[in-house]
Amino acid sequence: GDREKVGPHRLALLISLTFVVVRSLSPTPLPSLSPAQLPELIMKPQEVWECFFLLCFSLLRAAKGDLQLLSFQPRTLYQYRYTLDVQLHHTSMASPWGARLQAETLIHLHRLWRDRGGEELLQVQIHDLKAQHQPEEERSQNSTEGSPVEIALSPEAQAELQQPMFISWNSGKVKAFYGNEAENILISNLKRGIISLFQLQPHAGRCLWKLPGHLHHVQPFHHQDQRSPQLLKAKVWIHLHKQSKSIALAVGGSAHAEYGRVIPKIFLQIFGVEWQPSSRSQYVLKDSLLQSVLAEESHEVAPALRSRSGIKISSRQQLQLMSPAMPGPAEVSGQSLKDVLASMEAQPQPLGMASLPFRGVCTHCPSLRAFLKAFDRQRVQTDTSKVVTTWQFQRFIQMFRSAKKRDVLQLLRRASEETRPFLVEAAVATQSVASLAALSDFLDFSKEPKSLLETFLYAAAFSPRPSGELLHLVLDKLGGKHLAPEIWETGIVAVGSLVGKLCQQNLCGLQVVERGVETILRGLRGAEEEPEVVIYLLALGNARLPETIPTLLDHAEDGPTAVTAAATAALQRFPAAHIASKVKRVMRRIFHQKRKSYDKTCRLAAAEILLDNHPLPMDVINILLATSEMETEMATFLLLKVQNSLRDHHHHLAKKVMKDIMGDPRINNYNFFSKGGFLRKSVSDFSLLSHGQRLRAAQVTFEAQGMESMMGENLSEGEEEPELMAGMSATFFDVQLRPIIFFQGYTDLMAKVLLSSGEPTSVVKGNLLLMDHHQVIPLQSGLQVTIKLQGGLGLDISADMDVSIWEQELKTSVNARGSLAMDFQTELDSPFLQATLRSQAEVETSIHFDTKLRFSSSPVLMCLQLREEQVPYREVFTVSQSAGSQSSTARKGRRGTVPGREFALHQTNSKVCNLLLTAEKE
Repeated sequence: GDREKVGPHRLALLISLTFVVVRSLSPTPLPSLSPAQLPELIMKPQEVWECFFLLCFSLLRAAKGDLQLLSFQPRTLYQYRYTLDVQLHHTSMASPWGARLQAETLIHLHRLWRDRGGEELLQVQIHDLKAQHQPEEERSQNSTEGSPVEIALSPEAQAELQQPMFISWNSGKVKAFYGNEAENILISNLKRGIISLFQLQPHAGRCLWKLPGHLHHVQPFHHQDQRSPQLLKAKVWIHLHKQSKSIALAVGGSAHAEYGRVIPKIFLQIFGVEWQPSSRSQYVLKDSLLQSVLAEESHEVAPALRSRSGIKISSRQQLQLMSPAMPGPAEVSGQSLKDVLASMEAQPQPLGMASLPFRGVCTHCPSLRAFLKAFDRQRVQTDTSKVVTTWQFQRFIQMFRSAKKRDVLQLLRRASEETRPFLVEAAVATQSVASLAALSDFLDFSKEPKSLLETFLYAAAFSPRPSGELLHLVLDKLGGKHLAPEIWETGIVAVGSLVGKLCQQNLCGLQVVERGVETILRGLRGAEEEPEVVIYLLALGNARLPETIPTLLDHAEDGPTAVTAAATAALQRFPAAHIASKVKRVMRRIFHQKRKSYDKTCRLAAAEILLDNHPLPMDVINILLATSEMETEMATFLLLKVQNSLRDHHHHLAKKVMKDIMGDPRINNYNFFSKGGFLRKSVSDFSLLSHGQRLRAAQVTFEAQGMESMMGENLSEGEEEPELMAGMSATFFDVQLRPIIFFQGYTDLMAKVLLSSGEPTSVVKGNLLLMDHHQVIPLQSGLQVTIKLQGGLGLDISADMDVSIWEQELKTSVNARGSLAMDFQTELDSPFLQATLRSQAEVETSIHFDTKLRFSSSPVLMCLQLREEQVPYREVFTVSQSAGSQSSTARKGRRGTVPGREFALHQTNSKVCNLLLTAEKE
């Protein structure tokens, strides 16, 4: 009828009657509904009617026999046959190659006690467990698998396996688990895996269960059969991280799980681990008794940067009732479950269903104490471009993680000056309490060489996931000291980088982060010299805090050329979501010079911000129209920017806007896009592309100003020629470094020409820990799989600028040499077998980018050359197994070389290069 016409008294009676009926039919006790709760429900008719229809639906289901009261009979011994099959194999191999564990046992189950509400105390016991593993030597020699080898169990393990376990169980729900809390963790977890198979819901619906190692959101599905109804149980994995307080979800897709601090998303997607879990269980019931269970789960894990070097983990559990049932022991008398447990001789203790974490003792891990004992015979590699140095870098990180402060400090003091920068980088990458404390005692900013202090500061700035303690150490070392200008500049940009990365980890609220932000802003407010202001603005660019955008806008619009350039460069680093209308208004005023004249590079940066962040059609039209009044180099840059946007298939919105603009008759003109010219600013951009994500790995920018008269170009009206200067700035992994000046002024240029050593300037040189992932996956079977990924990068990048006044040529070169070493491991821990699958990859590369500009010609000629030397690489796959006193290791590998190549740029550049190179040979 009309629910609005039902009176409150009739509604109250309807609720009460419905609740009583459903409560009487429910297989599990429901809480009572007090009269005091009725007025509150009556005041919410919408919710009442929804509950009413839900209860009616439950009644219909009950009438159809959908709800089954599962139970075990008294004085009956049930025997189940339990089998376990766990496999790990390398996914990159043509045929499955890895480790396999199989186990089989009898499970005895009988009921000890039952209360009136249906709660039962069950005793579950393992009998005659046998385990086998597949020797990898036999499988690698033959195409077919060899005979499995039985694993001999120790008497202690056999005794612990046979100790009974007890569960409080109510029609398929395991309410509690009891046992010996002192037994071996691995055996205890295996028992949890067996107990988890008795956790089921005999009717359709959703529920939240805590199974070994994970919190499972379970969706059971019914498949009715006249003889034996089947239940299909699908799990949605919800992995809880206690340390980072974050949740990683995986629903038929991929998820990232990382213990410890939260990792910035872009680093996870490129330098993290892809994890694809799935799970499915099938239950067969007959006459209110569990007949069989089949539980299967799989996990595919792989480094995101090299997903084909992955490992697949599969686990299969099967439980089968053996008939007929046998007579069993009598039930135990007791008023409550607590009384029954207290009366038992074994005194079982309550244990959680979640599997316990297990950390095995590493017998082959490197030890810093052992390294110090043989210190005089040890040799530390320092060539960062060689992969042997990168492997050594990771090895020192492993040693530092388990080392004490005194050992780290002793190593730093005994090391030679040549190896100290390498050790400082490893200590910073470790970020353990001991390593940071040792660095605090060792580094003296008033005495140590500037190069070592810069190494420490840059290592901190490049850390992909810094801690608050690292920022605290940097601030303490910078505070209250009279520092060399280079150290102070490097320190400030490092503080900005650390602040930004900590905020990406949702740690902006830390007191040390607030201290770092205030250090930058206070310094900016008090800065009087232009170079100081620039450094603080670079630090704000590294931090990328939205609340500092108004400060950047003020300096961009009102500051001198260098300040405007630094502020706009910082704004360019913000994502499009933060480039609001206020930012665009200021950029328009800068580009169109509404309030004052701006340097051409500043106007170009302002135009880039307008074009790169959801451009408005009028902005694009006005920029294109303005190019007709610009000098050649500016017009060329902007026109190419528009053309690149038209060709960019990843920014559909920008592409549509550009096509609409081309319909404007003032713009759509072939000659409009046919101008030539050359810019005085050269940018080399190297990016990593992986899974649709782009990370700028390196950007090197050369800039020369005050050379217009030497190049025969005229200045714009009202524009004064700036001081002759050439310099370079660099950004690595989104960290802006302090700029480097090659020469400033004509006198300085002549001195550099006459006194130059010919050696290139080092931009960055060192080692960086890019990948550091540790993940534990407890399987439903109770076994534990540990995923470890560590990847190190060695970089040696140098740059040079050569100006020849006599030949009227300008040459620049960027040489980047690097090595990458990646170690990916998956470890299986069980009471019978420990297995480790390992994938190691290494690569060395060298890239050169050269520019040559001849300004004696008219027009000026410029040639760009980008080439890569041959790239050697090597991969090693390992399977190690240990069962009892037996252990084995098998290896496979492959190596190769990618030929060197020279990248072809646009056609005009190729013609100019041929012209200049031919003239040079002649």
